[in-house]
Amino acid sequence: MADHVDRVVRQWGTERPDLDVSPMEVFGRLTRLSRLVDTELKRNFTEHDLDAASFDVLATLRRSGPPHLLTPTGLMQSSMVTSGAISQRLDRLEARGLVTRTPSGADRRSRRVALTPEGRALVDRALPTHLAVERRVLSGLDAAQTEALVAALRTVLTALGDDTSGDGEAG
Repeated sequence: MADHVDRVVRQWGTERPDLDVSPMEVFGRLTRLSRLVDTELKRNFTEHDLDAASFDVLATLRRSGPPHLLTPTGLMQSSMVTSGAISQRLDRLEARGLVTRTPSGADRRSRRVALTPEGRALVDRALPTHLAVERRVLSGLDAAQTEALVAALRTVLTALGDDTSGDGEAG
């Protein structure tokens, strides 16, 4: 069974036989997979009137445990949203009544972000369908293949410095 990336690699093999294009077999597939998965997840987020970054902020607050409260910096470090996106995302989520921002006790300059009951209800509705999409995407793999993929991806990520062992986060 061949895919689009096999054709690309074969073409490069013909045009540039002097180059080892084998890394394209991984990165081409990762890129195509990312686009396809993003499309599937976007459909699900749209059904819940969310986007990926908003879902991630709400989910990060939800999985942080009671009282579902973090500083913007803590939220950025624990989520998959960039620092530039946090402030704008928080403005939108606060306007929708899904989070609140309040001054932090002693340091009035610092703020804390809390999940509202409405935000919690929304993320609790969106999470099961989000997981169903992810399960469907992985349905072509058996348990051993899934475990091998997880291990391989973890190895690549930690080799690139994506290690959270020092900050107490489990992901």
